[in-house]
Amino acid sequence: MSIQTINVHLHTNNKKIKVGTLAYKSKKIYFEYDKEFLKTNIELSPYKLPKKDGVHICQENTFDGLFGVFADSLPDGWGKLLLDRYLLSKGINFRDITQLDRLGHIGEFGIGALSYEPVVENIAFNEDEISLEKIAQSSQKVLQGTSTELLDTLLAIGGSSAGARPKAMIQIDNENNIIHGSQTLQKGYQHYIVKFPNSLDDKDIGKIEYIYSMMAKDAKIDIPNTKLLHTKTNSYFAIQRFDRVQDQRVHIHSVAGLTHTDFRMPTVDYDDLLALTLHLTKDVSQQSMMFRLAVFNLLTHNRDDHAKNFSFLLDKQNNWKLSPAYDLTFSFGPNGEHSTTYLGEGKNPTLEHIHKLAKKHNIKNSNHIISEVQDGVKNFKKYAKELGISQSSYKNISGSFLI
Repeated sequence: MSIQTINVHLHTNNKKIKVGTLAYKSKKIYFEYDKEFLKTNIELSPYKLPKKDGVHICQENTFDGLFGVFADSLPDGWGKLLLDRYLLSKGINFRDITQLDRLGHIGEFGIGALSYEPVVENIAFNEDEISLEKIAQSSQKVLQGTSTELLDTLLAIGGSSAGARPKAMIQIDNENNIIHGSQTLQKGYQHYIVKFPNSLDDKDIGKIEYIYSMMAKDAKIDIPNTKLLHTKTNSYFAIQRFDRVQDQRVHIHSVAGLTHTDFRMPTVDYDDLLALTLHLTKDVSQQSMMFRLAVFNLLTHNRDDHAKNFSFLLDKQNNWKLSPAYDLTFSFGPNGEHSTTYLGEGKNPTLEHIHKLAKKHNIKNSNHIISEVQDGVKNFKKYAKELGISQSSYKNISGSFLI
């Protein structure tokens, strides 16, 4: 039986407060804010679901009738595949479930600060150390459809994650000991996401993303702490979660969710992102950071720069700020072009487009920002040598750089 109504809660300042209720009827999704929440000064989704009394109906079908702020809680790619496979293993056709059912499966364990009740099912997991190799091997089997081994575990630690590559929510300590990423943070540990390669990925994929994170730091881009976790057979990239501060949850909203943009379609431009960043944050330093990120993505051939790969965080004072950067790596967008265009150019954008963006948005010290990013990207050779990526990977990536 599908869920007909589901309550939405926000975790903030050590409290759990009711945001409102979602309802499903006649193939439409309705939402109503809780009366007490309307009295707060918290605005969770200012563009597509601004706070006001009464029943809201999403008129757009970008997220199958769900408002973007709630769609941001749902996994795509890997996380969605895990839930679909899990449901099939229980004899449930995933095509028969609704978006509310999926939110019920997320329950308390989604990204960001929103949670959903009633919970459809709590998948059991423990806090014992986990084997990266075992998780990686099981992930490959699930991708290939050849096994459901460890499916419960994979769903528990990766079922809320977005993106195509297999991921796991974990906790890591200073000795790189790893346990399941349960909601309660264990003493001495930090929340991280670790990524595993899919069947099409280069064997150096973990090292490459780690190198990109180091270049980004050198380019003075705000990016979380990152690690390269080594096993006997491979190296895996891990990045600290920024939707968790210790055990406090932080509300996160992607550009896709904020603007109801289909991230699978190349419909966003860096022109839009720069305007959005200033309008939402009202902070030119945040806009400058978005500009810096646009420069980095151009120079390093990070073309999978779609609308879910840019997000904003809501702080305790209810101010929006650009989230730390994530998913920075050598990549291709639709037909090899950038998913987010540069003043309409996705195939062959150049620094000329960057300069025009800087002028249009009055980015101060834009030439200095460009120079700093160029200096950071030039460290690719040093990091590639230190980590021993293959010569073919090195030539393929460095040959695509615009420096």
